[in-house]
Amino acid sequence: MNVRSPLLAACVAAAGLAGCASYHRAPLPAGPDLAGSLAALDRSLPTGDPPGRIDVARPLTIDDIGLLAMLNNPGLKSERGALAVGGAAVVQATLIPDPTVSLGYGQLIGGPGTASSIAASLAQDIAAIVTRPARVKAAAAHLGAVDADELWREWQVAQKARQLAADLYWNGEAIRLVASELKLLGAATAQVRKAVAAGNLTLTALAPLLSAEATAEQSLSALRLGQLKNWQALDALLGLMPRVRFPIARPRLAPPPRDPAPRLADLPERRPDLAALRLGYRAAEEDVRSAILGQFPAFSIGPAYGSDTTKVVTIGPSFTFALPIFDRNQGQIAAARATRLLLREQYQARLDAAVANVHGLYAQLRRLAADLGPARKAAAAAKALAATARKAYAQGNLDQRSLTDYETTALERAVQVTTIERQIAEDRVMLAVELGEGLPRTHLALAAR
Repeated sequence: MNVRSPLLAACVAAAGLAGCASYHRAPLPAGPDLAGSLAALDRSLPTGDPPGRIDVARPLTIDDIGLLAMLNNPGLKSERGALAVGGAAVVQATLIPDPTVSLGYGQLIGGPGTASSIAASLAQDIAAIVTRPARVKAAAAHLGAVDADELWREWQVAQKARQLAADLYWNGEAIRLVASELKLLGAATAQVRKAVAAGNLTLTALAPLLSAEATAEQSLSALRLGQLKNWQALDALLGLMPRVRFPIARPRLAPPPRDPAPRLADLPERRPDLAALRLGYRAAEEDVRSAILGQFPAFSIGPAYGSDTTKVVTIGPSFTFALPIFDRNQGQIAAARATRLLLREQYQARLDAAVANVHGLYAQLRRLAADLGPARKAAAAAKALAATARKAYAQGNLDQRSLTDYETTALERAVQVTTIERQIAEDRVMLAVELGEGLPRTHLALAAR
């Protein structure tokens, strides 16, 4: 009997049933992909009907800058491949193991037999089918967790960009005020030097001005260095060349609601990282279920055909199963339960930290708001005194040194106001992170139900 034909037919059938993937080269990038201007960035807004684009011809708000960071951050682009990996895991979980074919041929070379023997069987793994629903649910929940975690990273990048933008704006205001103060001190110092050289004043009159001028120079140098570092950090978040600069609009300083309780009530449903942990916990629940179902012994069933050397032909069912004596999948069950417990504790710790941080930021914002009013009044009073001093100096009723003191005091009061305003803006951004508010969602494949 020629067995080549059935064997060849079986191989052709198996090749036809199994789809073959083809290989395509994916070379690495040839160089950097940093944009040289805001216009070169992706500025498309995912929300709105119809969707719009961020206008970069005007000063950008900190919310605009946060959205640009979400759309263009190089780190986020590199991490979005995790979604494809999660999707592939879902596809893999839905697949049922291929049936196994067993073929055997015994060539008769001696003995009382009259023909060669043939054996064939087809078997399907039943245990994999039993655990499939749990595996599919676990993979789907894991994909949702990956997606929510990716959204959380997007929000963190966006809020970091917003915080840097707020710092850049208020630091710019501080630099302008300190530079004005340094200019006033320089003019006063020059006049006192002339008076000392003419013998009209002693060196003791020059010493306080020189000290104040040195302090202002040191403060201005630190502010300018911090401004440069913040610009470089913001450009990196936006995927821009480090030299790109653009105008930033004045951040809004709206006070938060008095009571954080209503915003904390639905925090687990709103914050992406908590949603990711909830979905991860759901995946762990299904992993535990799948591991427990995995106690079902490995079991295969299928038809079997045989023909012996006396030409006796048999056909019937074939069973193969493992005896659940030693393993019983206890290791997988213990690991799945431990993972579920770990995720539960991580979720509780993250939720506790979020609630505590929100209450802490509310307290800080209330304190800063209470300080801002008096600081603004003091700055306005100092500004009015400086204006009066300038009039007195013009009339010859006030000396240059006293005028400089009044003007530098007014500038220092203004710097104090900008410092408080900058801290309020930073705390508002941090509060938005903790509450999961302030920016639209760009994607979320699965909702944390």
